[in-house]
Amino acid sequence: MIDTSAFQGKTAAYFTLGCKLNFSETSTFGRILEEMGVRTVERDADICIINTCSVTEVADHKCRQAIHRMVRENPGAFVVVTGCYAQLKPETVSGIDGVDLVLGANEKADLIQFLSEAWSCGRSVTSLHRYHTEKTKDIKTFAPSCSRGNRTRYFLKVQDGCNYFCTYCTIPYARGFSRNPSIDSLVAQARQAAEEGGKEIVLTGVNIGDFGETTNERFIDLVKALDKVEGISRYRISSIEPDLLDDELIEYCAHSRAFMPHFHIPLQSGSDEVLRLMHRRYDSALFAHKIKLIKDTMPDAFIGVDVMVGTRGEKPELFEETYDFLKSLDVTQLHVFPYSERPGTAALKIPYIVPDQDKKRRSKRLLDLSDEKTEAFYRQHIGKEAEVLFEKAASGKAMHGFTKNYIRVELPPSPDNDRLDNQLVNVRLGDFNYNKTALKAIL
Repeated sequence: MIDTSAFQGKTAAYFTLGCKLNFSETSTFGRILEEMGVRTVERDADICIINTCSVTEVADHKCRQAIHRMVRENPGAFVVVTGCYAQLKPETVSGIDGVDLVLGANEKADLIQFLSEAWSCGRSVTSLHRYHTEKTKDIKTFAPSCSRGNRTRYFLKVQDGCNYFCTYCTIPYARGFSRNPSIDSLVAQARQAAEEGGKEIVLTGVNIGDFGETTNERFIDLVKALDKVEGISRYRISSIEPDLLDDELIEYCAHSRAFMPHFHIPLQSGSDEVLRLMHRRYDSALFAHKIKLIKDTMPDAFIGVDVMVGTRGEKPELFEETYDFLKSLDVTQLHVFPYSERPGTAALKIPYIVPDQDKKRRSKRLLDLSDEKTEAFYRQHIGKEAEVLFEKAASGKAMHGFTKNYIRVELPPSPDNDRLDNQLVNVRLGDFNYNKTALKAIL
């Protein structure tokens, strides 16, 4: 039994690192605590919750920095750390000065229960330094999440975990095996978002194309069911593996009511040899086919692509294959990540190591290519009319929003802009803003 009276009148501060899924989960934690009478503050909080990432060594370092900063800015707070870094390194995290409670992937679904029990024990000046985690094979729980936090868009968690075990990745160890709720439960959450005034939902997960692993359902069936939810005008699929982005799904999205012409597809490498070393489940030919089919059915579609540079085994000529392959593709933006050594991964057995300076040079070349492709895509739409969903701006700041195909649009600061928050507005797309991060909107 949870004593909710212990939470009433308390304050909480939150910090999230990593993916959209983490942000969605943190937002859900905040909503639950708010319903129990806990008020959100920036600092000097009674409770601190840090949701961590561990995709790279840099991410681990940022997590430690964030924990130290939250402890420093919230003296005396009860500090809870969860997320991937907490799952992979629970003893390390629990040993950090000021940390009271560390919850792994299986335990964060019961955050309130753990918090209530640990809090009731009390503590003096010292931290509790307690941690609770399960082994990967024992991670079974699914923590539902459909929340927007301070954003206009809702993030609906449709899946968790991964069965792929790519050689460079620790995510299956941090998140567990693939699992998901039922389509009916997700449709109910989407309807609730619509009742709260939500107009756009982003589908999030670790490997969302693998939806149905635990319920014997299919991702395409989820998409079709969500498309029928009245009140939701837009859906976006956050990231989907190319081998799970089947042709039927692409064709459906092209003619659907509310699924936007916007895809994010991890490539990681354009070299088939490197893809084999990574244990990816596709080759460059399949990836190219998916891009062509999207563009044939949705010519204006925005396509983002994840690319990893400098992974073990990526010899110079294999990187050139990746560069040439990406240059040939009709994609919009590249998300470039330098490879980071992760303890316990199979990639450490691959002998060829790319020097750090080469990683930096390769990243720079791909980022430059990305800028060229994104600018060219934006330029194609200057002068066209588009529907934009605007997001609330800070006082005195420009207001931004996104078109259906994810072009970022900017309105200059104006007292009248508040009325456009969470509104779908038809605009004419003007030229670039001053730093070329958006197109100017003409009302």
